[in-house]
This record gives sequence, C-alpha cells and structure tokens, in this order.
Amino acid sequence: MASDIISFHPAPPTADAGAAIPSPSPWPVDKVLALFELPFNDLMYRAQQVHREHFDASSVEMATLLSIKTGGCPEDCHYCPQAARYDAGVTAQKMLALDAVLEAARRAKANGATRFCMGAAWRGPKERDLEQVEAMVREVKALGLETCATLGMLGEGQAQRLKQAGLDYYNHNLDTAPDFYADIVSTRAYGQRLDTLDQVRDAGMKVCCGGIVGMGESRRQRAGLIAQLANLDPYPESVPVNHLVQVEGTPMFGLDPLDPFEFVRTIAVARITMPKARVRLSAGRRQLGEAIQAMCFLAGANSIFVGDKLLTTDNPEIHEDHALLAKLGMRTALA
Repeated sequence: MASDIISFHPAPPTADAGAAIPSPSPWPVDKVLALFELPFNDLMYRAQQVHREHFDASSVEMATLLSIKTGGCPEDCHYCPQAARYDAGVTAQKMLALDAVLEAARRAKANGATRFCMGAAWRGPKERDLEQVEAMVREVKALGLETCATLGMLGEGQAQRLKQAGLDYYNHNLDTAPDFYADIVSTRAYGQRLDTLDQVRDAGMKVCCGGIVGMGESRRQRAGLIAQLANLDPYPESVPVNHLVQVEGTPMFGLDPLDPFEFVRTIAVARITMPKARVRLSAGRRQLGEAIQAMCFLAGANSIFVGDKLLTTDNPEIHEDHALLAKLGMRTALA
C-alpha cells in the first residue's frame, strides 16, 4: 500500500549525535504496527527491557518550555490554538523581553529542570527575530541549562547561527504519519519539515522531534509516525509524544478522545524503536492523570515538560510532578 512507504530522508550524523545515537535499523510500518498489536503486558515487558538496557529506569529528565512569542501564527495546524485563523482565545503577543526569559529560565532551573526550550509561533524566524533569539540562547546557556528552541522552519544559514549562539537542540515535530499529514496541515509540506531537520543536523545540533496522537489517526498511522521518526538517520535524540489537548475554536475540538492505553502503547513502541532517545511526555499530561503517566514511565518515557503551561495549554503544577515522582520512587536526572 502507498501509505506504508516511508520517505527516508537521511541527514549526515554529526560528531555529537553520531556518538550518542547509532544509525537506525530499518523499521517498516508493518513491523512497527506489529509492536502496537502485541498483548499489552508483552509490549510493556519488551519496552522495559530496552529502557533498562540504555537508561536508569528510575530517572526522569525535567525540561521546561516557554512561549517567547505567542499567537498570530499564519499556519493552519488544526490542533493549534495559536493559529491566527482560529478563534481559540489566544491573543497575539510580542516577543518576550530577554529579562523575562532569563527570569523564567532561572525559575525552571530552581525547580529541577535541566533543559530550557523556547518556542515561538512563527512560520519561521525573520532576521530581527533571530537576533533576539540568539541573545536568549547565549544567556540561558550561561545559566548552565541545556538550550532548545522551536521556531518553525529555518532558512538558509539560520541553523548555523543558532548553533554558534549555543543552541543544543532544535525542536521541529513531524506531527503525524505522512499519509495523514494533509488532514492536519495544509500550509506546510511534510518535506519542508524534513528539510528543516536536515539543516539542524548539518549545523551540528541535536534533534528534538516527535508528534501528536489522538487527532483521529488510525493505529496504523500512529505506527507510521513512529516508523518515520525511527528511520531518520540518526533518529532524534529527543522524542516528545504529545497527547492532543482539544481546544475549543480549533478544528480538532470535539474529537473522540484517544484511549489512554493506546497512548501508553505509543510510548512503549517509541522506546523500542528508538532505544537511546529521550522519550518525553509532553502536552496532555494533565488529562492523562497520575496512573497513566506512571504506566508511561514503565513503558520507557524518561523525560517530562514541567511548568504550569506548555506554550498555551495547561500542564501539571511543579509540586504535583515532584509529588508523583516521589510516590513512584523516581528521581530527576542531571544534565
């Protein structure tokens, strides 16, 4: 079937990425789907084995995501309340001042975060925007935090400039499987996303790349997303898995929610297919609740976003996260 074909788009590994992440073994969609269809206990057992082979299973990385420029985005991503064309209660704002970003970064570090990600609602950064972001990256890096940014598509030379400023990771999600993508976004092609990832790799930065589940996709299409990620060469060092947060005013509002066990399966399959990646619980954790989050850790998730907001959607309070980790006997990872 045409939908089973993965568009391999390898990028040359850098010294940093190549040392940590090996070239992947091929993961055809059918092979990934077979993992999804394992009995739940068997899938969890296999994922836990892989996880323990590469990580301390009781350690969780904490990262913080700050919206440095909110709303007014020209894209039409159907899940996103920051799209200007949707009436989702998000007001377009100017970019935050450097002092405000640094205050948030210091607070994140005090709360246990080791990585600080800055997100902007752009199709891609303009020259004047990039200069301000470069200053933010340099100053946040000076605080002793890993730095990450998600700024949309990158133009020629922009990835190199961000790398020179000290950016460690660039986030650019694939969102979903290639054959479902046109149902979600029409203003940006799948290949453009892959091109941006190529630029990030070429500049020597690490890749943060994942997707969103619960957007009405089939299980096979969830397998298609994981296959696409796992077959990047090398696969991403960081894989955020988002559970759709339905926001009134966006086209995704009112969808039947994804079964939470299917979300856990997605985490487990991501762990098996990308054994050395940080698999991060991202948007939607508040909706999942503590028990499902605990199962996700068992399935191989070992990173979370902390802070009361993820860009514009609610996230558990920091004290709730620390309390959950304490209940589970888990601890935060050091950078």
